[in-house]
Amino acid sequence: MELVVDANILFAALIKVSATSDLIVDNSLNLVSVEFIFEEFEKYKNLIKEKTERTENEFERFIEIIQKRIKLIPYEEFESFMDETEKLSPDPKDTEYLALALKLNCTLWSNDKKLKTQDKVKVYSTEDLMNELKK
Repeated sequence: MELVVDANILFAALIKVSATSDLIVDNSLNLVSVEFIFEEFEKYKNLIKEKTERTENEFERFIEIIQKRIKLIPYEEFESFMDETEKLSPDPKDTEYLALALKLNCTLWSNDKKLKTQDKVKVYSTEDLMNELKK
């Protein structure tokens, strides 16, 4: 299953060992995201490190795993979908994730409840994704 991963999923996976971090390493999932996701992470890295339950070594190792698991898609590949998603996105910070999901015709993995208010892109929370995989 192909999924566009948003930053809040990445942050949740790094903060603690959980269903989110288990799903990040699930090989049945093909994870993609926007190029800036790791720039976003760098911006909040110190805050995430303060909140994490992981040791420094575990934290750094998991970052490496995530970087290998998530394929980054250049902006130019989904730029043509930006006008549409700027109109439908409940949050301007989510427009690129929505545009990428539209371009790839796939689901967006996000725990942002506001994203479910639009009807163009299917959005799975971590709980939704776990339930879907159990089917």
